[in-house]
Amino acid sequence: MYTKNDIIDGFVQMGGKPTDTLLIHSSMKAIGEVEGGADTVLDAFMEYMKEGLLIFPTHTWEQMNDEYNCFDPKVEPSCVGILTNLFRIRPGVIRSLHPTHSVAAFGKDAVDYTSGEEQFATPCARKGCWGKLYDRKAKILFLGCSLKRNTYLHGVEEWNQIPNRLMETPRKLKVVTYDGRVIDRPMHGHHSTVGDVSQNYDKMLEPFLHYNIAKKGRIGDAESVLCDAVGMAELTTKLLQKEPKLFDDGESVPFAWYRSDI
Repeated sequence: MYTKNDIIDGFVQMGGKPTDTLLIHSSMKAIGEVEGGADTVLDAFMEYMKEGLLIFPTHTWEQMNDEYNCFDPKVEPSCVGILTNLFRIRPGVIRSLHPTHSVAAFGKDAVDYTSGEEQFATPCARKGCWGKLYDRKAKILFLGCSLKRNTYLHGVEEWNQIPNRLMETPRKLKVVTYDGRVIDRPMHGHHSTVGDVSQNYDKMLEPFLHYNIAKKGRIGDAESVLCDAVGMAELTTKLLQKEPKLFDDGESVPFAWYRSDI
């Protein structure tokens, strides 16, 4: 059975620092048995990251639709796992006001980082929380899950204006603000005629490893990957400029496209 110190040690061995800006995609099941369960995992990261900024996605895209269309950040559950749902209700954690792709943050600059999400009409706007990961030179940890969970690459595609990625007609969603107002927030959600392109995002693991943008490690039982947000965005942008339909299929990225000696 793993302890809080085991969780911290695994992250430190991967290169995590207490002053980082860190976003975690997670699978609690993959970690294995932990003394104290999921709360211990959160304790580990929140204590270690107390000088930095710790972020979990608290997405609600699965349940928000034309009928169930009002997002209340104080009570709406996340659709992306137990750690995200426990984290969002912890004291001191601030949740953003994005109706489908909210995040929750704890630590340095949490209020500033999460502010303003209600003004954006797309899931991963460049000036929103996902774009701020680039500006903050953040790290993204895939804790027991693959790069298929990589919401950040949805953002990179959005910033590069890749066609066939967003709904043409926005959903008429609403957001409940923390002072009780209800505001309209039409949202052009993710959509592609070729299916869920995020299932192909893991093809970037080998290019990221090649350039040391990503590092593999283990936290508990969980095979994990720690990635540099700037490197991820810049290499992916380079490949999207070469082939905008990069993620339309699951075929491996040709090595010649990213090899470092050309």
